[in-house]
Amino acid sequence: MYIKFPARVLLVIAHLAMPVNAIAMTMEACLAIAAAEASDDTTVGELRRQCQQQIDTQRILTETESGKPVEYSPIERRYLRELSIRDNRFAITAHRPNYLLLASYDASGVNPAGLSGNQGRDTETKFQVSMKFPLIENLLGKHRGDIYAAYTNRSFWQVYDRDGSSPFRETNHEPEVWFSWNTDWHFAGFHNRAVRVGLNHQSNGRGGSLSRSWNRMFAEFIFERSNYAGSLKTWWRIPEDAADDDNPDIDDFMGNFEFTAVYTRKKHSFSLMFRNNLRSEMHGAVQMEWNFPLIKHFDGYVQWFNGYGESLIDYNANVNSIGIGVSLTDWL
Repeated sequence: MYIKFPARVLLVIAHLAMPVNAIAMTMEACLAIAAAEASDDTTVGELRRQCQQQIDTQRILTETESGKPVEYSPIERRYLRELSIRDNRFAITAHRPNYLLLASYDASGVNPAGLSGNQGRDTETKFQVSMKFPLIENLLGKHRGDIYAAYTNRSFWQVYDRDGSSPFRETNHEPEVWFSWNTDWHFAGFHNRAVRVGLNHQSNGRGGSLSRSWNRMFAEFIFERSNYAGSLKTWWRIPEDAADDDNPDIDDFMGNFEFTAVYTRKKHSFSLMFRNNLRSEMHGAVQMEWNFPLIKHFDGYVQWFNGYGESLIDYNANVNSIGIGVSLTDWL
């Protein structure tokens, strides 16, 4: 019996395993994948021989004529890591950064709108959980044209307000679906890797005067240059009936586009998000993030936010907050 592994999957294994104890780590990863896909009558010896053959092949594929390892861009590295676990039902793929700010201080004063009369504390805990799932793949041919669904949860927890029973001040839910296709466009030294077009819903799950929600159609362009990566995302709000619209002026504050840039250096990453409404009043927001090595499975994480729309309850409130904590995954 011969099990043929996708070349890109094995390329990921070889790349992620280097440079420490490369052969042993690659063999272990290959055997784990092969055992999961093999039939019950396949022997360990057969799996090991097949993996060794694939490892020898990947040595050739991952070296240039000069003998130096192939270097991947930050976007390529993320794509290859995602590809390696795409068929594993027990693995969840990150969409946006997943983080926990143990302490986030709002210098402008926390917005008490969502606290039912309690004034709250200026320091709280903030966390984000974000994941995505492929629904349909390869609509335009091999590795081209995929439909994804994603869900992002962002919560603001008044954990230090013991007198107020440490309530959750706000939780935002953001499901979305999009069609993505790979591109190979070059302009001004930048490489456009992918384009996404989709639908986005965001709400805080509340009723009455605290209800906030909106729906958007969006287009996003993902690009890179050396250790820089970024995206330009524009959207159009889907109109709602005036009687049902909880926040008719939300696009005045949240804007109509968002630009995100990420720079990686060694094991550090720095990101900048900027959004604006491009109108005379110039409402929008800026967010800066720093991920740095901490422990094996977590990075240290610092986040600064200034502007409108940190949360839906704060969409029309100017927030100036800074927090520190840990992150499980960042943009890249």
